[in-house]
Amino acid sequence: MENFLITITCLLAGVGLRRLPQMPQGGATVLNLVVINISLPALVLLKIPELVFSRAVLVPVIMPWVMLASFALLTLLIARIAGWSRPVTGCLLLLVPMGNTSFLGIPMVTAFFGEEGVPYALLYDQLGSFLALSTYGALVLALYSGEGRVSPRQVLGKIIRFPPFIALLIGLGMHLGGTSAAPLAWPAPLAALLATLAATLVPLVMLAVGWQMTLRLPRELLSPLLGGLTLKMGMAPLAALLGCLFLGLGGEPTQVAIFEAGMPPMISAGALAMLAGLAPPLAAALVGYGVLLAFITLPLLHWLIMLLGV
Repeated sequence: MENFLITITCLLAGVGLRRLPQMPQGGATVLNLVVINISLPALVLLKIPELVFSRAVLVPVIMPWVMLASFALLTLLIARIAGWSRPVTGCLLLLVPMGNTSFLGIPMVTAFFGEEGVPYALLYDQLGSFLALSTYGALVLALYSGEGRVSPRQVLGKIIRFPPFIALLIGLGMHLGGTSAAPLAWPAPLAALLATLAATLVPLVMLAVGWQMTLRLPRELLSPLLGGLTLKMGMAPLAALLGCLFLGLGGEPTQVAIFEAGMPPMISAGALAMLAGLAPPLAAALVGYGVLLAFITLPLLHWLIMLLGV
């Protein structure tokens, strides 16, 4: 409960900071860069070596790709039936299948599942959401923004240069360097440094989210907004939950994966949509309203997961 209070407080503080005239307009960008290049890599380096591999660990790795394929197709089908424009369709294809599994997901997983759930959230994010953003996201931008083709080499370059992904490879390498029972461990001073840097993730992320929230939306975009949020924060987690129950999957890795499936639209995907001109007001609203709605839907989703004993 303490972590949840910190998350809400930092979110509201970010909203307040944006209203101060002395604050720079690019402040949220700076916060995001610090998170991407320092806080998140430190957390990955700290937590991935602690991961205990089992068959259940496959669930957080496979689920984001299943959700991506399913809800990309469903979003495209609904967009065509509704007759939404190409920019609106491209925006929804970016934001509906991919969730905010890192910037919001990790703080929320910490709040509801404790530190023990963070490694599974990192797997869901790094091997699922981020790779999807770099591959599927690049494809959507190429098809709907008129930027031209994106080569496989460019996609691969984005992946291998991403600091959290580099940290993930190092963390996994520590497992290979040790034994299955005892992977390599960081020296105590370095582990303390990583823990200090990783602790900045939650406050910095939530400050940046609050700073970037934009809630104004033209009326003609109300239908895509409602449709997108219903798919992302209603149907997606329910589909993940029912699918896991049907397959008999359970345990903390599965619980965290279902919880991550219910995250609001990804902030990074929203930024890409806005930069590419794919209905920028809709992208901003999906991110902003999604974050606010998450403080209602995620506690309900956690309660449902625990109630059904997944």
